[in-house]
Amino acid sequence: MSTPTALRVDSYADARPARRPLRWVAGVAGLVVLLLTLVSMAGNPAFEWDVVGQYLTADVVLDGLRVTLLLTAIALIGGFALGTVLAVMRLSGSRLLQAISWGYTWLFRSVPILVQLLFWYNISLVYPRLTVGVPFGPTILDLPTRGLINGFAAAVIGLTLHEAAHAAEIVRAGLLSVERSQTEAAQALGLSRPRTLWRIVLPQAMRAIVPPAANQAAALLKGTSVVSVIAGQDLLFSVQLIYNRNYLVIPLLLVATLWYLFFTTLLSVVQYLLERFFGRGSGRAGSAGPRLSLLAGEDR
Repeated sequence: MSTPTALRVDSYADARPARRPLRWVAGVAGLVVLLLTLVSMAGNPAFEWDVVGQYLTADVVLDGLRVTLLLTAIALIGGFALGTVLAVMRLSGSRLLQAISWGYTWLFRSVPILVQLLFWYNISLVYPRLTVGVPFGPTILDLPTRGLINGFAAAVIGLTLHEAAHAAEIVRAGLLSVERSQTEAAQALGLSRPRTLWRIVLPQAMRAIVPPAANQAAALLKGTSVVSVIAGQDLLFSVQLIYNRNYLVIPLLLVATLWYLFFTTLLSVVQYLLERFFGRGSGRAGSAGPRLSLLAGEDR
């Protein structure tokens, strides 16, 4: 015989969580360490916080910040668009498409991003001219590649292709997290494969895609700093230009650090909102969802 729901709720209300003093000790110790670190940084004259405040919104720094954000946005959108195509190819029934997707992912995940950027920046050494034409026919376009790909273009190409390889695995894992019965039910209702993917599978897969995708976006934002090697004029390159003139290395690096901290924190907020949005109706949108459903359920 099942117990009435009201009595079960009262029994849960009378329950008391177990005391764990070690958690409090660890929390207090961590807080003390954090406070000591902040006090040490605030009182250390080597950080030169007045210089940090002076250059935090300098025109050169803001120009580099715009380049960093633009590179991040282009590589993130382009990378996940191409990565989604690669993930669908990997899960298709064609062995050829599977092999192409696997080969692309293997190649661009294996080569370091800095090597890829240097390769695209020096592509003119491999292909001196870019020729487009009809096979065995007239030439439509013939351009020298020297000077065609500058630091920004090389950064866009390298970051996008590199991001696509990682995005393909993230999207593929999300698609595999959706039960096959969902696809079978959609096919039984007569939905086409593209419509099933777009309306049924992908919205459910987003719950598994958003957390690693947000982590990849934060890594991409910080990873754009490597374009300073090819004179990409990003945020790090801009602060390097300044401290190469005035030798204020530490405060200028702090300027870059604070901007990176701000935007990675903003990405964390966006991730939280996306997780709540795609978690609606799954019991994961709020922290109390599973507990309330457990309390209100009947014995089986």
